[in-house]
Parts: sequence; structure tokens; C-alpha cells
Amino acid sequence: MKSKPNYYLSILKMRCPRCRKGQMFIDKNAYRRLSLQHIFGMYEHCPVCHQKYDMEPGFWYGTGYVSYALAVAISVSTFVAWWVLVGISTEDNRIFYWLITNTVTLIVLQPWMMRLSRVIYIRFFVRYDEEYEKHAPKEFE
Repeated sequence: MKSKPNYYLSILKMRCPRCRKGQMFIDKNAYRRLSLQHIFGMYEHCPVCHQKYDMEPGFWYGTGYVSYALAVAISVSTFVAWWVLVGISTEDNRIFYWLITNTVTLIVLQPWMMRLSRVIYIRFFVRYDEEYEKHAPKEFE
């Protein structure tokens, strides 16, 4: 019996949702070449199970909502960490220092968040198939 790939690790490694083995992006590093063409450079189909990634025209527009949720989660996390470690006060400018730190953090993480939002979004539509070798990929359109 073969082992089932870890769900969360496959998301962080940006693997195919169907087999959890194939890479979704051509270049593994989102920061290597910072241009939109390379950040979103995806395979058309999974190299392992042949699941089609771009399921229909405009499919990836929904990733904006996922990216927004990730940005809110990161902002809340940095706010709580700042509050615990540095503190929030109305008598000095610590809140503005957090705003600057949070803004820089979100800008630096943006290429990674854009890719991660695609990986999470496609998982709403494509489920893991333990026997993907025996079944054809689900067709859309």
C-alpha cells in the first residue's frame, strides 16, 4: 500500500491537487524572475496525473478572494505578534511602525501569495484521487 501524500505539505510545495505529486508551476521559485509571466508560469496539465489546471476561461479570477483572505490572515498575525512583542500604544507611533512593517511584509510575500492562492483555489474544484492512475482526470467546460 502506497502512502498518501500530506495535504498541507502538498499545498506548501504547490503540488497538483489530484495526485499531490506533480508540480503546478514550471519554476519552483516565485522570486527567481520577478515578472507576472514567470510568477504564473504553470504547466497546462499535471506532469504526473495529467489533470488540466486551467479549467475554463476566467477560472483564476476567483483567486483574488483567496489572496485577499491570505493577506488578511497575515495582517492579523503580524498585528497580534506586534501587540505581544512590541505593544500598541496611543501615546507613541508604534501602530504606524506596525503598518509600515505589515505593508513591507505583504509586498515581499506577494509573489508567493499569488501562487499559493492558485494552489488553494484549485483545491475547491479538484479532489485528491488515491487511484489517479486508474481514473481519467475530471474534465470541465
